[in-house]
Amino acid sequence: MTLKFPEECIQNLINPDGWWVKDTSKEVSRGRLIQAYVPHVGPIPNRLSPIGRTEAEVHTSAKFEIVPFRYGEPKKHLSLPVAALPAFPNEEWLVYRVKRRPLLVIANNSLEVEKQLVLGKPKWQTAPTLLVAPYYGRDEGTGTRSGFSDAFVERVRQCEYPQFFWDMLPLIGADESIMRLDHIQPVGNHHDTYGLTDYRLSDDALMLLDEWVNWYIFECLDENSILAYAMKTLQRQD
Repeated sequence: MTLKFPEECIQNLINPDGWWVKDTSKEVSRGRLIQAYVPHVGPIPNRLSPIGRTEAEVHTSAKFEIVPFRYGEPKKHLSLPVAALPAFPNEEWLVYRVKRRPLLVIANNSLEVEKQLVLGKPKWQTAPTLLVAPYYGRDEGTGTRSGFSDAFVERVRQCEYPQFFWDMLPLIGADESIMRLDHIQPVGNHHDTYGLTDYRLSDDALMLLDEWVNWYIFECLDENSILAYAMKTLQRQD
């Protein structure tokens, strides 16, 4: 798929014809574009709060309500426990909407743990994960509140916010997208958890992204870096 990047964007400065490269391998390396169902991240999550059993004598099903979760709010204790929703100390049942999104693999460096070290232990304790950053479509949403404003997208494209990265994805139906580095999250490193696309970032693009991630996480930017040059160039054109 051929993408036509606008003149005033970081991709056009780095390598407009080779930002994304074809990759049909099964390797999930840094910079690989994948798809998976990931949660909407809102300011306050929702709690699955059991009300009681559907039938007093049946403990495998329950009535529940979905309410805003507030840290520090005491948990309700049922007079009749529900086996389907066990209550453990310091645990909550939270509910999220999820959506299938394009994701960029930021890290996949989990070394295999020797079996004798985890014998008899739950798999989740040491199961490998991928660290990914989700993309949000520019026009995503419904009704009058859909999408990002033109003014906001323009400022993101000029590299003004470390947590937002503007891009165009080589996927059918995708147009302009914004990657959110402040939404970096783990997904299970298992083939049933995600789907591979046939694309990854080129080496030049990945080098630039590494500088961007460093800028976001460590709040520093080398004045001689490629990213610093690109920022000066794009913001000077404003």
